[in-house]
Amino acid sequence: MPFCSAKLKKISHLPEIADGTGLAEAFVTAALLGQQALPADAARLVGAKLDLDEDSILLLQMIPLRGCIDDRIPTDPTMYRFYEMLQVYGTTLKALVHEKFGDGIISAINFKLDVKKVADPEGGERAVITLDGKYLPTKPF
Repeated sequence: MPFCSAKLKKISHLPEIADGTGLAEAFVTAALLGQQALPADAARLVGAKLDLDEDSILLLQMIPLRGCIDDRIPTDPTMYRFYEMLQVYGTTLKALVHEKFGDGIISAINFKLDVKKVADPEGGERAVITLDGKYLPTKPF
């Protein structure tokens, strides 16, 4: 992805890249990693910030093949921890969603994601990750 080398050369913080696009930092980051498509104006702005060529700017606008991560257990330590969290708490999340909403799913299309760094009262820092998806009930037919 042209983003990786361009980011290292030009801008070191993702919020700076997303600034001015009118889009969430998480959405722009997902686009830069090939999981979302940017609107043309946002792609041009991001491309200008990263000194991307026209082909790379067009690539940022293409509808991607989403969720194309391998079927195997992740080996990257950060991604593995998310996998582990879902292994441990996935059934709990499912039970709580169904208890509160009924039978259905949480949309990953009508979705927002946010990551915040907060102080840990016991020392150090904590990650607060917000997954905000529209609830879609199962409809009998």
